[in-house]
Amino acid sequence: MTQPEDESRPTPDRLLHTGSEHPVDPEDLVLASGREPTPELIEKARKAIEEQGAAAVERLLP
Repeated sequence: MTQPEDESRPTPDRLLHTGSEHPVDPEDLVLASGREPTPELIEKARKAIEEQGAAAVERLLP
């Protein structure tokens, strides 16, 4: 049995992806920034992905 994730720690790398193997969704971008995904942050991330494409996440995860 696995233990629950400690929410006081950063998101583990295994849960993040940069888009090279999958499309990046707005929630991924928010999580990559180290923030909790709220509706407002997800909307901002959606706009960033729309405007910047892959560069939006590459700024956070080079």
